[in-house]
Amino acid sequence: MAHTRAALWMIGAIVSFTSMAVAGRAVSGQLDTFEIMFYRSIIGFLIVVIIARLAGTHREVDFNHFRMHLLRNIFHFVGQNLWFLALPLIPLAQLFALEFTSPIWVVLLASIFLGERLTRLKLGIAALGFVGVLVVARPEINALSIGIIAAAVAAIGFAGAAIITRKLTVQNSLTKILFFLTGLQILFGLICAGFDGDIALPSSGTLPWLILIGVAGLAAHFCMTKSLTLAPASVVMPVDFVRLPLIAVIGMLFYGEILDIYVLLGAVLILIANYLNLKQRG
Repeated sequence: MAHTRAALWMIGAIVSFTSMAVAGRAVSGQLDTFEIMFYRSIIGFLIVVIIARLAGTHREVDFNHFRMHLLRNIFHFVGQNLWFLALPLIPLAQLFALEFTSPIWVVLLASIFLGERLTRLKLGIAALGFVGVLVVARPEINALSIGIIAAAVAAIGFAGAAIITRKLTVQNSLTKILFFLTGLQILFGLICAGFDGDIALPSSGTLPWLILIGVAGLAAHFCMTKSLTLAPASVVMPVDFVRLPLIAVIGMLFYGEILDIYVLLGAVLILIANYLNLKQRG
């Protein structure tokens, strides 16, 4: 029963991540990535503060471990901005396939930042995932697109954020983590978006999409966290793999994107690497 509820929460996360991609595509031509992150974070911050106040968890927010929160959100801000940058530049299936390399980067970076032992099996899993990336991206000398580079580096940013979040969750509540996640990224977004002295205001056309991005971003993290409290990662995370074929179908139906056989093959290799990683951890 717990596993069923965990799967349902994970489906909520899949819907939220997919909704954010569609909404991000809708506003990408009118707002830059910093502006999208700025408005998304404002919406998310308001939701976090209101819910924390109603639930009485606002007292959990303090400035202990602030430097770790700051570092975690620098990684996340860089990763999310690059994700939004890649969003209109490459097919959705390619973007999501490259995003799925994030857990593989966690394996490698955890050995550096968390002191976790890097075994031959872990290296083999990372190598398999890297082969998958090469198949998806098919890099050519002097011809690697900005979109592919941005998506690949975004996955590293998400991995860095995940590793620090793992350390933060030991002594910090979800309310506190989300408070600093949204609050700090309002500041980052404001500085970066306003660096040129020109911040575009939301229009009647972009505002609904920005609200969807803000709500979906928070909902995705909440649903995934809730799912992981009900079942092990080895049970929960394979459900997230459904996100890839789903976004590929959406790309075909709504954006006329061709389903590239190489993207599919590379994605399968990446997902197998992720599954093996989860199994050996479980």
